[in-house]
Amino acid sequence: MIYDVVIIGGGPAGIMSAIQASELGVRVVLLEKNNDLGVKLLITGHGRCNITNMMADSKEKINVYGKNFKFLFSVLNKFSVSDTITFFKNIGIDTRVEDNYRVFPLSNKASDVQLALKKYLEKNNVEIMFNTEVKEIIAVGNKIEKVILKSNKEIFSKNFIICTGGKSYEATGSTGDGYKWLKKIGHTIIKPRPALAPIIVEEKIVKKLEGLSLKNIEITVFQNSKKIISSTGEIIFTANGLSGPAIIDLSSRIGSLLLAPVILQIDFFPELESIELEKKLQNDFHHSRNKIFKNYLTSLVSPKLAPIIIELTNINGLKQVSAITKEERQLLVCCFKKFILKVKELKGFDKAMITAGGVDVKEVDPKTMRSKLFQNLFLAGEILDLDGPTGGYNLQICWSTGFVAGESIFKNLHSKNI
Repeated sequence: MIYDVVIIGGGPAGIMSAIQASELGVRVVLLEKNNDLGVKLLITGHGRCNITNMMADSKEKINVYGKNFKFLFSVLNKFSVSDTITFFKNIGIDTRVEDNYRVFPLSNKASDVQLALKKYLEKNNVEIMFNTEVKEIIAVGNKIEKVILKSNKEIFSKNFIICTGGKSYEATGSTGDGYKWLKKIGHTIIKPRPALAPIIVEEKIVKKLEGLSLKNIEITVFQNSKKIISSTGEIIFTANGLSGPAIIDLSSRIGSLLLAPVILQIDFFPELESIELEKKLQNDFHHSRNKIFKNYLTSLVSPKLAPIIIELTNINGLKQVSAITKEERQLLVCCFKKFILKVKELKGFDKAMITAGGVDVKEVDPKTMRSKLFQNLFLAGEILDLDGPTGGYNLQICWSTGFVAGESIFKNLHSKNI
């Protein structure tokens, strides 16, 4: 039997590809190495499934997808955030918008999203082969002829869509196999690296701050004394570095810079300029003249951070604030506004939400998601060198690229040139 399309990978991109192709009457077989579909969906949004983000297709925010953001113009236009929300409503998943424009199912259950998608695949008569692991794909000329399974069974098809994801969360089946197959047949793979991951720093002092969570903190990334990017939000100190939304969103960019030293500058008081902060300290010291410095600090910052500030500034904690010198006050301001940490590395794929890198998008047609090397090969989702910040952006990439790939199969089948 020769299928119209073989889709490899039952994650969000593979599911959407299968739904759209089958909706158009295409005979689909979906190969999934796990015993269930959409396993990674179950852990998105802390188990609530952050389906998309209302800003994920806005022209003002499109550059958050990094250097390859222009690739997404076409796919987001063909299957937008609004289309995504309508699609889920039509399959029984009502949604709501929360802070930072994040979109979640009303039920707050990722399992409801997974179940609705599985039911729709069943309704469209998509054949699903579970516990089916692909060993390699075989190309003949400028076409893919077949896939060979680990069992050595061969599956032939007129078209193929690869949606095997990246390398993050290996337990969900994302082991980077697709990169190997595609590299072997000639596609360029931009070296995969962890993205949306906690950061490990050189300084051991962060161990003393482990567990400290701070909101409305500004983090600025520097390289070679040049400001690269900044973000404001929540940070969390870990045993060997930093995590939290503001850090996670910067991590992909930081990971791309790590061939040279990268510096993080933390501003604990971004709402105040340095001169304003110094005036505040001067005023506080004047009105609390007899207060002990270490006690004053704990009223200004977290009790966990206060002793670190004392250690770094070397100001005597038992000193009365009235005895703090101008030089010490300026040193204190500098420590609050320019808390410096040197980046060592990002945590690995086991802690990363997504993978940066992947198939070079220069080798993929953004209007169809078809490979420019093979007439009947399409690619969708995280396997591509595309990634965005947290908050639903990356799932939107999967829905949109998956939709376009699935739709393109119908057109490919009826093209006289193929």
